[in-house]
Amino acid sequence: MDITIKPRRLQGEITAIPSKSMAHRMLICAAFSQVPTDMICHETNQDIEATAGCLRALGAEILGTKNGYHLNPAQSITKNAVLNCHESGSTLRFLLPIAGALGIDTIFKMEGRLPKRPLSPLWEEMERMGCKLQFISENELQCSGKLRPGEYYIDGNVSSQFISGLLFAAALMDGDSQIHIVGKLESAPYVAMTQKVMEQFEINTDGFVIKGEQKFHSPGIVTVEGDWSNAAFFLAAQALGNAVHINGLSFDSVQGDRAIAQLLPALEHNISISASNIPDLIPMLAVVAAVKHGAVFTDIQRLRLKESDRVDSVVSMINALGGKAEQTESTLAIHGTGLTGGTVDSQNDHRIAMSAAIAATVCSNPVTILGADCVKKSYPSFWEEYKKLGGQYEQYLR
Repeated sequence: MDITIKPRRLQGEITAIPSKSMAHRMLICAAFSQVPTDMICHETNQDIEATAGCLRALGAEILGTKNGYHLNPAQSITKNAVLNCHESGSTLRFLLPIAGALGIDTIFKMEGRLPKRPLSPLWEEMERMGCKLQFISENELQCSGKLRPGEYYIDGNVSSQFISGLLFAAALMDGDSQIHIVGKLESAPYVAMTQKVMEQFEINTDGFVIKGEQKFHSPGIVTVEGDWSNAAFFLAAQALGNAVHINGLSFDSVQGDRAIAQLLPALEHNISISASNIPDLIPMLAVVAAVKHGAVFTDIQRLRLKESDRVDSVVSMINALGGKAEQTESTLAIHGTGLTGGTVDSQNDHRIAMSAAIAATVCSNPVTILGADCVKKSYPSFWEEYKKLGGQYEQYLR
């Protein structure tokens, strides 16, 4: 689906959708808990449903309710499983070590760019500790064998999801384990979120040491807090002069993308921003920087490993909208020249599509977004919310 947006200011009030990152983690902990869990999650998306579907395939009963999910933990784990991760990197990287810890012969199915996104060094560490991994087709990965407890070593500069996956796996193994981070830990707040959710389910991970005698134990009811990552689009709209108010966000959250609250005011000046802990915010921050006074983003290497090469797609978006953006191997430079409108190829990246939609509110000419339905990956109601706030667009089916 393509969309053409008429330049128009937004106005009104919305409520932040539930955090996708937290929902993944709560579903996993609840699926392996000792008692059932009611999970309050008022809105879902393709990535969350991918994790729920995979956990069902492993033996958990996950029922939709008017408020979210009711989860009955797996009573017995299947010996062989086919898990369809669709395009969700979190689903694959969390459940791959879990399948290894459970000793399940598992085939992981993948779509989109997911088969091309890195699994090293998690792959090598899992094989060192007892598993065998192999691609059996372009889009299918087989995991066999069983992980043993012990000392795990993982580079911290590729994906924090590897560390989170190993934390879940370690809690499911019988013996004690410790996860050692080699080098700098990127996106550390996401690991902190994993630890916080595991703590809600009575798993202590202090110092990345996980005692084997611990068991997941549900508190009964858990609530997925509002998502700063997706609220960032409408918070940016507010910073660009749109009269938008967002409810349902916690300023005590451990979500790393809560940093948007400090970064938007900082963009009143030309500044340098590290993308290390906030890779998902960069497309939207780039739009604000283009309208304001420009910015330079550093530590961008991992942006190239997202749903799109997010350095290329951000540069293409800004330039297509009449701005000026440039890249080097290590930096992304946005000039504060303003935006006028144009046609943006989302490259099947939900954050590019939503960033371009917010950019349209300050453009003088229409903005067309190719592949605009990719927002379903994280924010299926985005276009509905956009229209609710006064946005005007026409959509075209390909």
